[in-house]
Amino acid sequence: MHPIERLRYVARASGADQDVLVRESAGALAALGFDPAGLVTACRRIVDRHPTSGALWWLCARVLTATDPTREGWRAAEEIEADGTAGLLGDALPDDATVVVVGWPELAGDALLRRGDATVLAVDGQGAASGFVRRLHRADVEAVEIPSSGTASAVLAAQVVLVEAMAAGPSGMVASAGSYAAAAVARHAGVPVWGVVGIGRLLPRRMWDALLERLDADDPWEADVELVPIELFDALAGPAGVESVEAGLRRVSAPVAPELFRTTAF
Repeated sequence: MHPIERLRYVARASGADQDVLVRESAGALAALGFDPAGLVTACRRIVDRHPTSGALWWLCARVLTATDPTREGWRAAEEIEADGTAGLLGDALPDDATVVVVGWPELAGDALLRRGDATVLAVDGQGAASGFVRRLHRADVEAVEIPSSGTASAVLAAQVVLVEAMAAGPSGMVASAGSYAAAAVARHAGVPVWGVVGIGRLLPRRMWDALLERLDADDPWEADVELVPIELFDALAGPAGVESVEAGLRRVSAPVAPELFRTTAF
């Protein structure tokens, strides 16, 4: 496949896991070779079409600031695939806990599958919870699909709420629609809220601000994602395990690539 066609394939992909998007994007960028102008345009197109994917911002920033973009892209893909966040999160969850999630979380889902002893209350997020619950049932994990109207009741019955970040920054996390309500109820009720932030999803302030500029919508209540304020979180779960919010926010690994601040349409 021609690299431009591969980039178009990545741009059209929706609902794919972050590691898949990063791997496919790394392959497409590597095929462009040492063409600085082409790399800049390609990276802008990638983040324009997937503005909520922190991992793609991270990948593109690393490629654009590297002396060897091809090698750096593949190195980033390997780091995403080796992310230990799910395993560490699973180890940190309380025994036989009742856990609330929203939609179909990638890393939190893997953690719950590995754990096996949790009861999962999956709040419907854009119709994704039903598929997630079926996946858990196939692995003999107890799980219940919760309509959005039952968010508060589910949170009140839980020991912990897991909010998985598509992207994160100093002011909060971009997560599935419905996550803000779950986190807010949990904070009011004293239920711990853990933000799940895998490798590549945490961005430095300037990159984070550029991502947020692309989230502005005329009708935010119809969006698939929303910004959950960082003040609602009690802890962050990432590649270093579950730690304080302050410690977690210091684990930024993405460089700043000003080339990504401009948009480029397909």
